[in-house]
Amino acid sequence: TLSAAGAEADLDVQFALGIAFPTPGTFYTTGGSPPFIPDIDTPDDDNEPYTAWLDFVLAQKTLPQTISTSYGDDEQTVPESFAKRVCAGFAQLGARGVSLLFSSGDGGVGDGDPDPETQTCQTNDGRNVTKFIPGFPASCPFVTAVGGTINIPEVAVDFSGGGFSNYFARPLYQELAVTEFLTKQLPKGTYEGLFNPAGRAIPDVSGQADNFRIFFRGRAVHIGGTSASSPSFAGFVSLLNDARLSHGLPPLGFLNPLLYTRGVSAFNDITSGNAPGCGTPGFNATVGWDPITGLGTPDFGKLKDIVL
Repeated sequence: TLSAAGAEADLDVQFALGIAFPTPGTFYTTGGSPPFIPDIDTPDDDNEPYTAWLDFVLAQKTLPQTISTSYGDDEQTVPESFAKRVCAGFAQLGARGVSLLFSSGDGGVGDGDPDPETQTCQTNDGRNVTKFIPGFPASCPFVTAVGGTINIPEVAVDFSGGGFSNYFARPLYQELAVTEFLTKQLPKGTYEGLFNPAGRAIPDVSGQADNFRIFFRGRAVHIGGTSASSPSFAGFVSLLNDARLSHGLPPLGFLNPLLYTRGVSAFNDITSGNAPGCGTPGFNATVGWDPITGLGTPDFGKLKDIVL
C-alpha cells in the first residue's frame, strides 16, 4: 500500500534497477534482531540481521552478480564476534562471484556534528571516551564501501561516512593508497587517538549522493545520502558485468583488489570538501585516496576498458 511504501526501498529499486535495466533484479527484505550493544546514538536494537540474510542467500544455487545495501550500523554497536562472522559470510559471496556494495554512512566520522559541546561520539565500553565511530558493514574488508559526492564539478558531500575500523585490520589491497594518505596528506598528529590508523579504511569509492529524484507514495520527491550512491554505483557494476558476460568473461565478484590496482586510473579523484563529526571538521578530501570519498567516482568508459 502507499502508506507502507518506504523511501529507502524506492530509492534502491528505482536507481539500481533503473541504471542496470534491463538486467533482472531481486529485492531482499529480512526481519530479525541481531546481537547488539547500545550506544548514545543507538539506544535500542534496530541493527540489521545480516546472518539471517546470509544464511538464506548462501544456500541459493544461483546468486545475483551485484548486491547493494544502503543500511548500516555503528560498528561499536555490533558485537565483534558477530561482525567477524558476518564479514566472513560476505567473503564467501565474493568468492562466488558476487560484488557486494554497502553505503559508507551519513555521519561523516561519526555523528555528523562538528560541535564539541553537543557531539555524541562516545565509546560504549564503559569508558565514555570520545572516538570516531566507523560504520559496519562498510568496515568489513570484503565489501566495497561507497561514500558520497555532490555537484558538478564534484566535491565531497558533507555527510559522507568515512574513517577506520576498530575491528578489522587494514587489508593488503589498501596498504599503498591508505599509507600515502596517512603519511603525506594528513598532517602529523591530526586527530591522534580519535581513530585507529591501522584499521580497514572507509570508503573505497564514492558517487553522487544528494538531490536524487524518486517517486514515493505516488509523488516525486528529493532524497539523498550514501543510500543513493551505493545502489547507483551497483548499477554501474552490473553494467560492467554485462559487458564482461557479452565477451564470455565471468562476473567481477569481489571488487576491491581490482579497484586499488588497475582500477585507480578509472576514477575521478575528488580533492575538495570535508565531512564533520564527533566535534571536529572531520577528514578532508585530498589528492589520492581519502576517508571521505575513497578513490573517487567512477569513469564508466575507463572501467569498462579495464575489465574487458
